[in-house]
Amino acid sequence: MKILTINAGSSSMKFSIFELPEEKELINGYFQRIGLDGSFYDVKINGEKLHRDIDLPNHLVALECIKKEIVELGVVSSLDEIDGIGHRLVHGGEAYKESVLIDDEVLSTCERYKKLAKLHMPAMLSCIKASQEAFKDTPMVAVFDTAFHQSMEPTNFMYPLPYLWYEKYGVRKYGFHGTSHRYINNRIKEILGKDKLKVISCHIGSGASLCAINNDKVVDTTMGFSPITGVMMGTRPGDIDPSIIEYIMDEAEMSLEEVMTTLNKHSGLEGICGRSDSRDVEEGIKQGDEKCILAQDMYAQRVANYIAQYNNLLNGADVIVLTAGLGENSKQTRSDILDKVKSLGIVLDEEKNDFRGEERCITTTHSKIPVWVVPTNEELMIAKDTFNIVNK
Repeated sequence: MKILTINAGSSSMKFSIFELPEEKELINGYFQRIGLDGSFYDVKINGEKLHRDIDLPNHLVALECIKKEIVELGVVSSLDEIDGIGHRLVHGGEAYKESVLIDDEVLSTCERYKKLAKLHMPAMLSCIKASQEAFKDTPMVAVFDTAFHQSMEPTNFMYPLPYLWYEKYGVRKYGFHGTSHRYINNRIKEILGKDKLKVISCHIGSGASLCAINNDKVVDTTMGFSPITGVMMGTRPGDIDPSIIEYIMDEAEMSLEEVMTTLNKHSGLEGICGRSDSRDVEEGIKQGDEKCILAQDMYAQRVANYIAQYNNLLNGADVIVLTAGLGENSKQTRSDILDKVKSLGIVLDEEKNDFRGEERCITTTHSKIPVWVVPTNEELMIAKDTFNIVNK
């Protein structure tokens, strides 16, 4: 079966096609600047990258491009060969603990969650409707970032706020990056050949979150009601004192919208050193930029603090896994983080750590907790869920 996966942003869209159950990726692509000037997309097939400059006024046009490309490049001879489409949705609230077949009721329920993820959900739902128009008879599945975290107990998902806020307004920790953390949990079990594990999954990239997992159930995760909280990120601050918001509104004469935009897009690494991309931060460190050095130290310390906290929460983790952009590719960030959790008996092997983008254990045999690097694959997770649901 051929499964198309779609991951839509407000002005972007990623797609892949997998052959299942073989789990073979046939093609992938990335549309950028949708609805903006200078739009384009790239397609990768058989190791070759193809670039297309094209006007992309909306997601429907992007989907029409996918239809054209996959036929002309020979991925399918007919669009009827696409057996299912899996859509990433950032928020499923408490309604969805797992992926579901999309119907009118699902779309109606998800409309309610727009206000919980204003930056992402409108574009994602718009893309689903455009997909239904572009692929009229193809079954579609919603895969939620929040679903995996629904196994958390109230002790960890509730905030110490008026209980009415939870009952009436849905204020609680939801967690995000769930599809990535679920993939990592499943994959590390395969690698280690164990059915039950206590895992600390560290998805550390431009967006970052950690997840404590005990025997396939989420105990806790760092992102909360929104993706702003938890560890420091590329442009988001992670945990801060909420009183700062009111104070800055008064002192800087900023509106709430302006402050929230700053928290989402101009904080984190960028806020400290003016560079949101970790590669630029590392280059600044080489040049002796003190703000880059500070930003890196802050980032590593905050990730390390949560690793230590989650090790305690799990009463001793069996394994720590680093993934996503920094986890997979930055030997410096991996080293900096693990240097700050030496009290847990973690011993990094510097030689093993000198690599990018592979599955590899990077600790010595003397390390009390093994640390693995495992590249995440959210698209494959989406495709497998879609395959399983379409075949029910």
